[in-house]
Amino acid sequence: MDSLITAAARALAAGDVLGALKRVALRDDPPALALRGIAMARLGDYARAKELLKRAARGFGPKEAVARARCVVAEAEIALVSRDLGWPAKELDNARATLAAHGDHTNAAHAGHLQARRYLLIGQLDDAERTLAGLDPSPLPAATRAAHALVVAGVAVRRLHTGAARTALAEAARAAQDARIAALMAEVHSASHALHAPAARVIAGGEQRTLSLEEVEALLASHSFIVDACRYAIRCADVAVPLASRPVLFALARALAEAWPADVARDVLVARAFRGKEADESYRARLRVEMGRLRTLLKPIAAVSATKQGFLLEPHRPADVVVLAPPTEEDHGEVLALLADGESWSSSALALALGASQRTVQRALETLAAAGKVQWVGHARSRRWMTALRAPGFTTALLLPASLPGE
Repeated sequence: MDSLITAAARALAAGDVLGALKRVALRDDPPALALRGIAMARLGDYARAKELLKRAARGFGPKEAVARARCVVAEAEIALVSRDLGWPAKELDNARATLAAHGDHTNAAHAGHLQARRYLLIGQLDDAERTLAGLDPSPLPAATRAAHALVVAGVAVRRLHTGAARTALAEAARAAQDARIAALMAEVHSASHALHAPAARVIAGGEQRTLSLEEVEALLASHSFIVDACRYAIRCADVAVPLASRPVLFALARALAEAWPADVARDVLVARAFRGKEADESYRARLRVEMGRLRTLLKPIAAVSATKQGFLLEPHRPADVVVLAPPTEEDHGEVLALLADGESWSSSALALALGASQRTVQRALETLAAAGKVQWVGHARSRRWMTALRAPGFTTALLLPASLPGE
């Protein structure tokens, strides 16, 4: 490797993108193309970056497997940053194995962190943790240690383990300072904000207040009877009743919890669950059926009793009844939650992260765009979506698909 290539690589490692480009901008040999591709990605021109990296990979000979593997890793990083989550993960697995076999443990670890970050974005927390478990960050450069700690913190936040998240973010901040890369320090600062921003609302006794992630964790560890409107489940002590696939039953349970310790009139329940204007005989019959189903599901933790006016929720053990709701509730909030990271997403990536069909996500995006809440750039398969306005100051971790502690 000649001196210009070495100097450009060192400049990129230190975050000096323009300094790297000055050294290789006029060269078309594979190492220069690869460095130019990485530099263009740092500048945000992902399309040009991918083109340069593909040219570089084609230019490396059959004996330069490590160089080709590094290009694959760089392409995977661009795909992750541009939220192209459908890129072939198998290629990254092969590249990671090649790098590890040839002793390039730093780039092999980087490939592992990219895999873990992708798992984190699509809500596969167990896979992210398994990937991290195979990585030892201690001998790695400071920038890689910071990336490792950021992924650990991301998993901890989604698991609602705020103590572990705080520790990981402190490690990430120290490593980012050692690396002296401004963009990395800004990413750590942004991630740290999630621990202090409002993460949810608690509704009880007709009043509501916002909670931080730490307060949410404490609430879930308490003995309260919790109707969780973030993940559509009902929890009490160690018992959890998932209702994500039963929206009518969840609407009824939430209405009962919000009114507790009072009962809820039948007209109110019909309006909340069925969107009916008044409880005629047909709606009353349907309400009795759905209340019977809810009573059966809640039997281990609560009773649902009929009253003269309507129905009453009665937990088996003495406990406060609260509703845990997202910090803001609006249509297609889960889509806005993902777009709130400030990156541009494809509809296919959003569908993968949300576990929904692409057409369902496209309809949601079209509705949000008509309301002026999201905007798009590009056309056809290159179209990307982003928020039209900056999201309010709250973390959206609880809006995203993930299991609760103990589930």
